[in-house]
Amino acid sequence: MSKWYPKNGRVIFHVDMNSFYASVEMAFDPSLKGKPLAIAGNPEERRGIVVTSSYEARKYGVKTTMPVGEARRLCPDLIVMSPNFERYRTASKEMFKILADVTPLVQPVSIDEGYMDITQCADQGSPPEIAKNIQNRIMEELDLPCSIGIAPNKFLAKMGSDMKKPMGITILRLRDIEQKLWPLPIEEMYGVGSKTAEKLRRIGIETIGHLAVHPVLELKQILGINGERLQNRANGHDERPVDPDAVHEFKSIGTSTTLPQDTTEDSEIRTVLRRLSNKVEARMKNKKVAAKNVQLMIRYHDRKTVTRSRQLRDFIFTSNDLFNVSIQLFDDHWNQDPIRLLGVTASDLAEQSEVTQQLDLFSYERYAGKEKLYKAIDELTEKYGHNPFKSISVPSKGNVTTSFQKDFLDDFKKE
Repeated sequence: MSKWYPKNGRVIFHVDMNSFYASVEMAFDPSLKGKPLAIAGNPEERRGIVVTSSYEARKYGVKTTMPVGEARRLCPDLIVMSPNFERYRTASKEMFKILADVTPLVQPVSIDEGYMDITQCADQGSPPEIAKNIQNRIMEELDLPCSIGIAPNKFLAKMGSDMKKPMGITILRLRDIEQKLWPLPIEEMYGVGSKTAEKLRRIGIETIGHLAVHPVLELKQILGINGERLQNRANGHDERPVDPDAVHEFKSIGTSTTLPQDTTEDSEIRTVLRRLSNKVEARMKNKKVAAKNVQLMIRYHDRKTVTRSRQLRDFIFTSNDLFNVSIQLFDDHWNQDPIRLLGVTASDLAEQSEVTQQLDLFSYERYAGKEKLYKAIDELTEKYGHNPFKSISVPSKGNVTTSFQKDFLDDFKKE
C-alpha cells in the first residue's frame, strides 16, 4: 500500500455525481432510464430554461441554460420535467452518508459533489479500490452514477473527476499533469471562467500548459493574486486541506452607524440602510464570500437595542439583496420610536468560488434572462475600469455554477 499512501503526501478524492437531477428522477421513476430527459424551469413554456439533462439528451446537443423550445427542436422526443429540489436534497444526504462511512474528512461543496481525504484509510484498500467501492455503493443503494478523481490535492482531484463521465475513476498524479492536464484548453481548467479565459487568450495562453509556464508577473498584472494562484494550480500545486467545516470558515461581516440625530424619518432610515448594505457588500466582495443570513440591529433613542435576522434560502452577495432583506426586517420590527443607530450584518457565509446558485424556477431564469445585460455591464466595466452602474451588482459567470444550493450542508453535518 505504500505506493498509494505516501508518508508526506495526501490522497484526495473528488466525488462528482453525474447528471444529478436527471439521474435522481430516473432512479425515482425507472421508466425514464435510457430516454432523453431534461430538468427545466417552466417546462410547459418555450421560454423555460434547461437546468440539466441526461446523457441521452446531450447526444442531441441539449445543454444547460438552453431554452426549452430550442431543446425540443433538437430532440423532439425530449421529456421535460420541473425540478424537485426536496427529492434531490434527500438523495444528496444519502450520498454524503456513504462518503462519511469511509472517512470523517468529507467536505461537501454543493449538493452533488464533495472532497474526501482518505490518507488514513489504507486499511480499507488502495485508493482505486476504495473509489470503486464508493461508486458501487452509490449505484447499488441509490441507483445514481458518479465519477471520482483521485489525486494528491483538491485541484487535481477535481480535474480528474471531470475527465471520465459517467461512472469514471481517474487517477491524476503530479507526474501526469504534463501529459493529461496541460494539453487541455484553458477554459476547461477549474477556476477559469469565460472572462478569465478571454483575458488569458489575449496574451497567448490557449492551454493549461501555456498558463503553467507563462511569466507570473504578467499573470499578476492581468489577474492580480489570482494569476499566481491559477499558475500554481496549473503546475499541480494546491495546499488546501479537505475541511469538513470549511463552509463555516467565515462567521459574519457587518457594519453599523450612529445617526446624526434620533430620527423616525423613513427616507433617512432607508438611505442609511442602503449605505450600510453597500459597505457590507464591498467587504464581502473583498473576502469573496456570499451570505445566507442577514441581521438588522436597531438601537432606539433610549438605548434599547433589538436585533432581528432572516435565514435565506439562497446565498446572496449584492447590496441590493442585502438592502431588500434589511428593509423587510425593518418594516416588520420597527416600533415607530426614534432611532439612534442602525446596523446590517451578513452571516452564514461561504466562499463564492464554492457557492452554487440554486436553480429553482425563479432564480435560474432571472440570471438566464439577464445574460445580455450582464455581458454589457462586463464590457463597460472592462472599458472604463469600474462598474458604471453602481446600483447593479451581479456575479461573474465564472462564479455561478449550475448546481443546487448548499442549504443542505448544515443538515448534513448534524447527521
